[in-house]
Amino acid sequence: MILPDLAELIALRGTARDLNLHAHRPVLARLQGGHRSAQRGRGLEFEEVRRYAAGDDARNIDWRVTARRGQAHTKLFREERERPVWIIADLHSGLYFGSRLQLKSSLLLRSAALLAWIAEMDGDRLGALIGSDHAQQRIFRPRAREAGVLPVLEALIEAQPQSPGAPDPDSLNTALTAIKPLLQAGSLVLVLSDFSGLNKQSEAALASISMRCDCRLLWMTDPLESTGLPDGSYRVGVPGSLWWLDGASSRNTWQEKWQARERSLNELTKRLNLPLIRLSTPNPVTESLPSLLREPSWKI
Repeated sequence: MILPDLAELIALRGTARDLNLHAHRPVLARLQGGHRSAQRGRGLEFEEVRRYAAGDDARNIDWRVTARRGQAHTKLFREERERPVWIIADLHSGLYFGSRLQLKSSLLLRSAALLAWIAEMDGDRLGALIGSDHAQQRIFRPRAREAGVLPVLEALIEAQPQSPGAPDPDSLNTALTAIKPLLQAGSLVLVLSDFSGLNKQSEAALASISMRCDCRLLWMTDPLESTGLPDGSYRVGVPGSLWWLDGASSRNTWQEKWQARERSLNELTKRLNLPLIRLSTPNPVTESLPSLLREPSWKI
């Protein structure tokens, strides 16, 4: 399988035309009630505090000012012209795997590049946090236009795994913890991962992020993960830790473990009301992602 290069990721800009990233649940609605923002999909910045009035959302009450002045006060927000869009790329050696068309790591890179170009064409500012087994996390502060996209694409190419390896169980949590202090209210956060390290810590971090931001999850999968091995005997594992496995006798346990992982992620997204897109290695990103972005769960 051929790994993506920079030229391929740049070429995805053509696919991004006529696509956009609608907020599935505008932050304005969460902070100030059920009204839609006049500037669809933009974020919010704190502007001022004023006396509480009938009809104001109680969740916006500024309790510190209220206590100091003895009367209820509420926070007001103003819309930003450019929304920060953050891509979290949970790249680890466990993604160097794929039974059809492309590796999961390649699927992640191509998806991230397409989303980056869509954000750029929407006029948003693109930021990214890119994790990697063989290098320190790289963080790119949100920037507009190509100046925001091209450095991220270059870093994705450099960070993609070059050989098989065991999944890093802490990579997702490390990325989510690192991104939280950098986010401003109203940002769009796109988490690209296989979610192999999903646990209670991940859920707490995602819950915290989704309270202030529009957060969406993109799940990198491969058909072999859900079906198990065909009949026969296979050497499986990673370099330095290989063993023989019988496809038929291991299939039930294999499928049960996958179903438990799938159920855990689906339950989490329902609890937190987070949109989830599942991408699979047999499907070219240029065909699968555009159609999925048009689904109601990803649009207003």
